[in-house]
Amino acid sequence: MTRMQRAVHVVGVGMIPFTKPGASAPYHEMGAQAARLALDDAGVDYAKVQQAYVGYVYGDSTSGQAAIYGVGLTGIPVFNVNNNCSTGSSALFLARQAVESGMVECAIAVGFEQMVPGALKGAYDDRPSPLHRFADTMKAHQGFSPDAPRAAQFFGGAGRDYIKEHGIRPDTFGRIAVKARQHAARNPLAVFRQTLTLDEVMASAKVFDPLTRFQCCPPTCGAAAAVVCSAEFARKHGLDMRVVIAAQAMTTDQASTFESHDMRKLVGYDMTAAAARQVYEAAGVSPEDLDVVELHDCFTTNELLTYEGLGLTAPGTAEKFILDGDNTYGGRVVTNPSGGLLSKGHPLGATGLAQCSELVWQLRGQADQRQVEGARLALQHNLGLGGACVVTLYQAV
Repeated sequence: MTRMQRAVHVVGVGMIPFTKPGASAPYHEMGAQAARLALDDAGVDYAKVQQAYVGYVYGDSTSGQAAIYGVGLTGIPVFNVNNNCSTGSSALFLARQAVESGMVECAIAVGFEQMVPGALKGAYDDRPSPLHRFADTMKAHQGFSPDAPRAAQFFGGAGRDYIKEHGIRPDTFGRIAVKARQHAARNPLAVFRQTLTLDEVMASAKVFDPLTRFQCCPPTCGAAAAVVCSAEFARKHGLDMRVVIAAQAMTTDQASTFESHDMRKLVGYDMTAAAARQVYEAAGVSPEDLDVVELHDCFTTNELLTYEGLGLTAPGTAEKFILDGDNTYGGRVVTNPSGGLLSKGHPLGATGLAQCSELVWQLRGQADQRQVEGARLALQHNLGLGGACVVTLYQAV
């Protein structure tokens, strides 16, 4: 990870309202709609876009073409991207890389997901799962429960290991869900906009200790997109240049994931810390400089772990960070003003680009009731088991 060699501007973003499974348009229509929104926001004709990176997890090959063909048939390269829950940011990473390298002047990243109700499942049962090493490591550490969703066991186990080390109250995690709903109540694009009390969160059905139902992100359908370009392209076409990608890093698993005997490491803590460190160093900033953060709160436990992984608070101090209100408006840094995955929803391929959209709106001062006053630096964190983590720093210029 090095400092950006050529400035890459995010000139257009778009996101459709997220919905519960069964309530959305088909995936290709959602993807095309989000792409059109981003292009309209940018004021860019699709004919000027030179490459498209389209992300999704649950879909057949060339689903990306099926979506982007709804915008235009210009013959450009279209790349299908699948990187588990970090798919949307992976598409953005590739689009940014194409522009920064000088390979293209303008590219679009699109992400969508048409999901089904219930916990995540693999698409194939006739071959080893790509997560088999993770599952085996988890089973050796804490066992496996056939009655609980596997993802909840991964992230619930990470929460248990944090409790063991730091002795925090289980309802500390629940407070994150309360905050998520409070933020989502201000977001017309979120799935769950009704606020919850801490008692309601903790009384909801147990999923896997310490997680209750309202502490787990829901399966969601939706789409989002972003248009990125060079400064030269933006100036030539009179585009909005207010938001630049100041730094971006992508990391994957290291030996510590499997050798540490720690569920926190197994679900990507070290990937998060490494990506954040690379971004801060490349941009010459520190976590204290951040105004707003969109992070990967697939479960409340992961949001708490990510506070420390991103350096928003020192190791072992996340509970105080939460109790002091430092993770919301009036505190040190507003986390997930959109409502996050917990309340906005988590359509896997779209999530990273929905996070991007929120932060671009924040830096432009267009986030309406969610606006973080005077936001200048915004950090995005998108994580996928298996694994991949993308951290992106956006700056208002």
